[in-house]
Formats: sequence, structure tokens, C-alpha cells
Amino acid sequence: MILRNGHVIDPVNGIDGICDVRFADGIVTAVGENLSAEDEQELDCRGAYVVPGFVDLHVHLRDPGQTAKETLRSGTEAAAAGGYTAVAPMPNTTPATDSAEKITALLRRAKEECRVKLLPITAVTIDQAGTEIADLTAAKCAGAVAMSEDGKSVMDITLYREALKKAAAIGLPMFAHCEDKNLVNGGVINQGVASEKLGLPGITNAVEDVIAARDLILAGETGCHMHLCHCSTAFSAKLLAAAKEEGYPVTGEVCPHHFAMCDDEIPSDDANYKMNPPLRSRKDMEALREAIRDGVFDCISTDHAPHTAEEKARGFAKAPFGIVGSETAFALSYTTLVKGGYIDMTGLVRLMSTNPSRIAGHTGGTLTVGAPADIAVVTGEECTIDASEFKSKGRNTPFDGRRVYGKVLATFVDGRRVY
Repeated sequence: MILRNGHVIDPVNGIDGICDVRFADGIVTAVGENLSAEDEQELDCRGAYVVPGFVDLHVHLRDPGQTAKETLRSGTEAAAAGGYTAVAPMPNTTPATDSAEKITALLRRAKEECRVKLLPITAVTIDQAGTEIADLTAAKCAGAVAMSEDGKSVMDITLYREALKKAAAIGLPMFAHCEDKNLVNGGVINQGVASEKLGLPGITNAVEDVIAARDLILAGETGCHMHLCHCSTAFSAKLLAAAKEEGYPVTGEVCPHHFAMCDDEIPSDDANYKMNPPLRSRKDMEALREAIRDGVFDCISTDHAPHTAEEKARGFAKAPFGIVGSETAFALSYTTLVKGGYIDMTGLVRLMSTNPSRIAGHTGGTLTVGAPADIAVVTGEECTIDASEFKSKGRNTPFDGRRVYGKVLATFVDGRRVY
């Protein structure tokens, strides 16, 4: 196929202009102006961007064990609809993904059930129980791109440091969920205007910041690549920036919901606004946007976390944490960051494709000739988020009905159109 007349953006090769992209047999074969046609199919992309497919380093596919919420099929269909060509599922499934055998089984299933590529993450400890380190070497050999205890932090710092040393020795990154469970104290919402208005127990910024500081320091000590997940506070951004200045092997991600919305926008006791970390203050939200502009964060991830409607109907006090994000991430990011003047479209592609590919050691993130034909075709046109049209089983989003800019027109994985 030839994708004609699109605005092609590839930060790896410095491409930012109108040209064509040809691919065959699953790989990119040419990028240039007015490519000659032979027997290819052609897709006119005039008025659209043609970019390397997005890569999401943080999703919850709920499979195995929680398939009422999501399956490999539905979760990766949602990813494809969001312009993603690869996703990294967190290991907090039932049972946890904590061994080479489970990663092998997951990848075997992926060949039959997934619409996009899977980049598995292994648990740090067996069954995520926090007491015994998993066989990280075997997990990496089986295909794990990182380790994480996502959903919580490893609180035993001695055991955690040992795990980081082992991971550093084999080049396995740590994707850190920064949450001091001893400080949560029953909190279900950010400590601030919404918690006071709704009379709900709050989660302070220190819950995140204390562990973010701990983990960044341990990265400097052990040499393990530390990737901070879903940073939500102004101070965690400052900590990440300071660690980078020290030369520590660290990266960080931020989620669209944290830079597109804040806690003073929570209208009522509606658990579609409940996530972990929670929606923070307007000051934190603005600080995250500025940190993105200043290059502190390396990538945008979704923390896609589907739940059933019944679960989310229980209100803040009893509903589980989490919102879906695969199908809203591009629009929210484009609207807030590009239309908002914080970064340009090349910067957004770098955050959603190029950098996450690099962090995961993935072959995507570029339209270089010979690279996999993992491609998204997107526009900046205005549209409305409609949760009823999601491919995901989850409809739990606070953004339903929001007018945004940014729409995904097509997604190709290894040259095969998946959306």
C-alpha cells in the first residue's frame, strides 16, 4: 500500500512534511514525495497526519482472570482504535504475570487474539505478594520488556533494592507505581477541593512523592533503569527532573487525564472520576503541562483501566480505581498539548511513539525504511468523545461527551489494517 499526500511525521528521521509512505510485506519500503505506483493499493491521507503507531507502556487488559472487564481481544481492539500498534499490559491479572511460563502463554495467545503487538511486563515479586523476587532473568528471556508491581509499590525496601540490582544486571527496566500504602489511610480522592466538597477521605501528594523520591534514589544507587508511572504531582515532576540532572538512569510518563483534568472539575460522587493516582489540583495539572513542555517527561501512557458499569456505580467510597484511556488519549493529548501550545505535533509523536518504543526496547516508533509498518493515520479535526462507541468493554471515563480535537482514521500493524 501507499499512503498518499499525508503530513508525515517521524522524529527519528527528522521528517515533518507532506509526502508518501509505501509498505509491503509488513515493512516500510519507501518514504518520499510522489512515489511511483505499481500494483499497490492507495489511501489518500490528504489533510491527515501519518505517524509511527503509538506505543502504550501502561495498560490493564484484565486477562486472564478479570475478563468481565476486558479481554486481550477487546483491549487491543480499543488500542487499535486509539492509534496504538503496541501495548504493554501490567502484570496485576488473576493470577499475576510473574513467570516465564505465564509470559510465554500470554504471547502465544496474543498471536491469535490480539489486534496489536503485546509487550509483556513481569511482576517484581511472585504473585505480587511483595515477599519473594520473581525469576526476572527467565521472564526477560521469555519476552518481558520490564518489571512492575503496578497497582502498588514494593514496600520492603531491602527486597526491592535486591530486585533492582538483579534487574540492572540483565538490563530490565522497572516501571514504578509510586504509592506509599502506609500514607493512603483509606483515601479515595485527592486531598483538596473535591474531597472537602464531597466529604470523602483524601489522598495527599506525599503518597506519591515519598515513593517517587525513594525509587529515583535507588535507581541512582543500583543502576537500574527506573521508569516512573503515571506521575501526577508537581513535586514528582521536580524529582524526576533532578534525578535526570544527576545522571540517574530514569524516565517518566504522564497520563492524559492528569494533564487534561483536575479535581475541581469533579461534579459529584461519580466514580468515573476515580483513579489512582487521583485527579490532582489545578496547580499540579498545570505543572505537569509545563513539565511536558520542558521535556521532563519522556512519554504519555494511558493507564487504561477498564471496570464494569456495576462496579463504577458504587460511588467513590466503594468503586475500584481506574478509567479507560486507549481510545481518548490521542484526542486529549492533541487538544491539551498541541492546540494548547505546549508542544508541536512532532513532540507529541515523540511522547506517544518514539520514546516509549525506545524505553521498551521495541522496534516501533519510526517510519525508517526496513522498520515494521506500524502506522497511525490521525487528524486534528474536532469531534466528541462518545463512550458508547468504545471498542473496550469499559465505558468508565470522565470525558464522555467532551468536545476535543483529534481523531484516529486508520491503524496498521505490520502493514495490516487493524482499524
